[in-house]
Parts: sequence; structure tokens; C-alpha cells
Amino acid sequence: MIKKQIQIIRNELTLSNEQVENTINLLKKGATIPFISRYRKELTGNLDEVQIKSISMKLLKLEEIEKRKGTILKSIKEQNKLTDELQNKIVNVFDLNDLEDIYLPFKQKRKTRATIAKEKGLEPLAQILMKQDVLNIQSKAKEFIKGDVKNKDDALSGARDIIAEWINENQTARKKIRLLFSRNAIIKSKVIKNKEAEAIKYTDYFAAEEALKRSASHRLLAIRRAEAEGFLRVSISINEEDAFECLEKIFIKSHFDAAEQIRIAIKDSYKRLISSSIENEFNKISKEKADNEAINVFAKNLRQLLLASPLGQMRVLSIDPGFRTGCKVVCLDQQGNLLHNETIYPNKPQQDFKIAAKKIASLVNAYKIDAIAIGNGTASRETEYFVKKLKLDRKVNVFVVSENGASIYSASSVAREEFPEYDVTVRGSVSIGRRLMDPLAELVKLDPKSIGVGQYQHDVEQHKLKDSLDDVVQSCVNLVGVNLNTASKHLLSYVSGLGPQLAQNIVDYRKENNLFKSRNELQKVQRLGSKAFEQCAGFLRITDAKNPLDNSAVHPESYFIVKKMSDDLNCSVKDLLESEELRKKINISKYISDKIGILTLSDIVNELAKPGRDPRDKIKLFEFSNDVYKISDLKIGMILPGIITNITNFGAFVDIGVHQDGLVHISELKNEFVKNPADVVKLNQHVKVKVIDVDINRKRIQLSMKEQ
Repeated sequence: MIKKQIQIIRNELTLSNEQVENTINLLKKGATIPFISRYRKELTGNLDEVQIKSISMKLLKLEEIEKRKGTILKSIKEQNKLTDELQNKIVNVFDLNDLEDIYLPFKQKRKTRATIAKEKGLEPLAQILMKQDVLNIQSKAKEFIKGDVKNKDDALSGARDIIAEWINENQTARKKIRLLFSRNAIIKSKVIKNKEAEAIKYTDYFAAEEALKRSASHRLLAIRRAEAEGFLRVSISINEEDAFECLEKIFIKSHFDAAEQIRIAIKDSYKRLISSSIENEFNKISKEKADNEAINVFAKNLRQLLLASPLGQMRVLSIDPGFRTGCKVVCLDQQGNLLHNETIYPNKPQQDFKIAAKKIASLVNAYKIDAIAIGNGTASRETEYFVKKLKLDRKVNVFVVSENGASIYSASSVAREEFPEYDVTVRGSVSIGRRLMDPLAELVKLDPKSIGVGQYQHDVEQHKLKDSLDDVVQSCVNLVGVNLNTASKHLLSYVSGLGPQLAQNIVDYRKENNLFKSRNELQKVQRLGSKAFEQCAGFLRITDAKNPLDNSAVHPESYFIVKKMSDDLNCSVKDLLESEELRKKINISKYISDKIGILTLSDIVNELAKPGRDPRDKIKLFEFSNDVYKISDLKIGMILPGIITNITNFGAFVDIGVHQDGLVHISELKNEFVKNPADVVKLNQHVKVKVIDVDINRKRIQLSMKEQ
């Protein structure tokens, strides 16, 4: 069956047989997607992570269908109804809806109108009607008046019930109706009586309808949320007359009286059985599509957030700002270790400016601080203003850092494990400072959902969301690479081939044996076998290692190639890394073999030019306008600097420094038409926006990025 699966995946993804087969083989052998994408390019034909993930997902779906086939075959066999023809039909179907349609007549049902009619002995009459070649139906119906069948109408009614069920179980009929739904289905929503006040935020959907295929994911998820909360009634339907006409073309075969009985059965079958069944299907299909789009938006945003520019290993003073409870201040060394913490009160109501200023100046000098990080929550702008006014003896840049999820981290088991002797305020401040130094290393400690860069993330299928976001985190961690001697177990757990237990074992090994001196030493870690080593080694870095390749993305399995290159040039590997002239002399075609091709060799040579280099952009300073601190300071027409904080399908949210993000609707992103906001802006991008509307009561700010 695997050959058929390969063929289906190949056709759906427009790939070669070899690409799909080799990728599946690698996945089945336990290779991770980052590893396959980075180190098995010859086998996959240079497929990227997205393509490999698509193969994996489609294979999983086909395997689920195979599992369902087994259950269905077993069920029909137990009923003694499995023929060779039926078995062959089931084995060769690869669409879940088609499979369920085949199984429908054999599915164990509760007592239906059709089964009751069959018990009355009316199935032969139904068969006669279906042939539509009897001239006098009334006369034929008389023959079935006996027992529980009281009269001709009773007989015909029971026969129609049986026919209605046959129509519902007919594969062709269901396919045709499904096609009508896919083309013409309308989704309608209506507010439930007396719920108008409670459902005020869903006003746009109180009496709404649109073509299902054109319903944007954020609108559909909003409607479904309102339905779940008991505010709206929602339906998906097509024009009934179109459905009747479609079914009549399949089942009406004559102009005799029997045809009219079939026509009545068709209407009953559609209204009572088919429509609700197909509506449920499209309910599920549309929700899955909306979920996938929402998850895709979240995943793209998360990727940009995780790959945000790091400050790097510098000494940071971090401030979690506040008013009444003060500002919690911590000092961190270059590795993010906590050196000192205390509280200052520069803001209302205390406003102890002098004491606060003296403390900050003293800490900056004592701990040789390179940068100050200020959380962007309550009292952020006021604290930023206070800090920037200070006269310090050292040049110190000030950065405002997103606090999204910091409070969740500070109360988590992860934070308690890291700082058991400190309270949540200290932990939160540490997290803010570490986010500035390395967003990726700190954010991996959080459940991605708590970071708040998606749309309707709590309404989508949670298992699918988690899988997708975990894939993003793993992809980002392995793209950047991880310092084996400084990484936390949380960061290490996302490295290809590791996971929580091996990550903990690595940390334990470090505690017992000090720093790793080479990648090969990883094989001494408890339970880290050859397969895990193969998968993880290329993504781990050791600075100042004896072998300089240990601080590069060159995989240990390819070290011998680099050694051969250096030997051929009569130099050391270190010389090769340091000299562009030497690297230019490498003729990579000379090193092609059965297992190593031009793609891998090109990667190796490119890595020699930038070993261990962080692929993330350099961090840039940003300053909000000094004229606005709160929403009431805003005036229509103002041009302000801002930072993109979230991207959705309907626009982008921008922080302009007033504790309430403004929305740049998709129609206001550019002067020309924009299909997808993600094509125009990216997370953390510095932008200029114009204020076009302010609603203080509803705390809504409308912005524009259009050129004037």
C-alpha cells in the first residue's frame, strides 16, 4: 500500500517519486524534519522544512484512512456482507468521505423509519417503486395491506421511508450534493432572541450571511465562538430546489405515477437526512480550514517573534515597571545570571526620583551595565522617560521589551525551578532582561499560546495548534543553533533528536563534568545514543572548541571532507575557516561521492565562511513619540512611530506607546490592494503610522500606513 500512498502524495504535492519515497523512509527511521532538511538534501532533492512537513502530514492522514478501512472491513465482515467486489472497492478508496459513504449502508444504526418499514414487509414495494415501471401504484400498494400496514397510504409512506434512506446512502447522490455545497453553500448567522445586549461585541453577525467559500477565517471563527457562547444560531445550506433538481436527475427515470413517489421521497431524504449530514461535513471542513489559516498566522508570527533580533551576551539592567508597588530592578551578567535585585519608586504615588536615580546610577556602575531593558506594561512609558533623563557615567542604550507572557512565566514551574528563592516580581524582571539578550532562548520556556501573537488561538483545535507551534519552535532553535555549554534544558529540548529527558541529561553531565570540550563528548551523555547524536550534533555549538568545526553547522559526519579539503590545500582546518583566499581554491566537484553531492558540499563551503554566525538581524534602537503617553494624548492626523506587535488576516496591530495597540486595517496598509498583511509587514518592524480614528470609551485606535 505504501506505493499507492507515495503516488498520491507525489501527485498532490507535485514532487518526484524519489523525493517522496526517500523522505518517508527518513521519517520512518526517526529522522527529524530540521535534520532531513539541513543534512539530507541529496536524498530529498533539496526539499525545505515546509515540504517535508507536508509529506509527513499527508502520510499521517493516509495512514489514518488505512486504519479506518481496517475497522470498516472488520465490521462488514462480521455482518457476513463483505464481498470481494466490496472489499476491493474499500481497499482502493483514499478519500475519507468516499470511504464513509461506502460504509454508510452497513453502519449499525438506531431504529429508523426505514427499518420500521422494512419490519412491516414494505421493502419489496420500495423496490417496485424504484423501478418506476408500474402503471397502477395504488393497486400495487393494496397488496401490502396487512399486519401493521393499515391502508395504501401507510404502505406507500413506508416504502418512501425506505427509498429516502437508500437515496441518503447512495454514493453518487452524496457526491453531487457535496459538490453543490462546495460551490454554493451559504453560511448564515442570527442572534438568539433577548441575547442582543450580552452579544454586543458580535453585532456584525446578528443577521449575516455570505458564501461559505468566501468566509474569511477570522469571521468564521468569530461566528463559531459566538455560537458556542450561546449568542448566535448558525447554519450552512444551499438552495433546496437546486438540491431537489440534482437528485431528481439521478433517481427519476420515468413519467409514471411511481416517479411522483420517488420525487416525494427525494425531498424527504434531502430535508431529513442528507442536508444535515452534509451540513455537518461542511461545518467540520470550514472549521478545519479556518483553524488551519489561524494556526498558520500564529505560526508565522511566532517564527518572527522567536527570530527577533537579540542584543547578545551583554550585561543588562532589567526593569519591570509599576506604579504603587514600584519598579522591580534586576542586574544580569552576560549569560543572563541574576546578580542583584531591588525595588525603586520613581512613579506615582511615591515619586522618589532622587533615590531611584541614585540607585540606577550606582547599579549601572557597579555591574558595568551595557543596556537597560524596560517592560512595556503598566508604567512603561513613565519609567522609560525617567530612565532616559538620567545622567549616567556609561553609555547605556535603553530598550522597551514586550512583556507578553512574562507574568505566566514568572508563576510557572520553570521559573520556580530556576529561581526558587525569589518571588514572581523578580522572575518577571529577569525574563524581560533575558528576552532582550536572546528572545529565542527565553521564549522557549513559555507555552507559545501565552505569547499573544495570533488570532482566535483559543478557538482552534488545540492539539493541532500545539503541534504546529512546537514545529515552529523546533525549526527556529535548529536554524539559529544552540550553545551546548550555556543553553538551558528548555532550549536544548527543542534541538533535533533530543527532547526533555536527553536535554536534562546533558545539563546533568555539564554539572558533573564542567563544559563540553567537543561534540563527540555528547556520546558520553546518559542514553544519548548514535541515532540521537546523528540528529542533534550539527545543531549544537561549542565556542573555543579544539576542533573549530564544533562551533559551526558542519555535521561531524562531514568533518573528514573538510579535513581532506584542508589537506589538499596544505593548510589546517582553522586556516581554511580564517582565509577567504584558501576557500576560493576549493573545487567542490572533486569531493562528490555516492553519498555526498553538490548540495551538501555547497552548504559545507558556505558554512566555512561564517561558522557559528547567528542568522538573526542586529537589534535596532526604537523610540516612541515624546508627545504621547496615553490614549487621550492622541489626535487624528498625528504621525507616530510604532512597532508591529501582531499580524492577523485582517490587519496589523501597532504599539505606539499608549498602552493600547492600534489597528492598521488591511485596507490601510498600502495605497494599493493588499491580499495578505504578512506580505507587507513583519513582527517587530519599526513603522510610521497616521492616527485616523480614536474611540477612548472602547479603547480602539485606528491607524493607517498609507502614503499621503
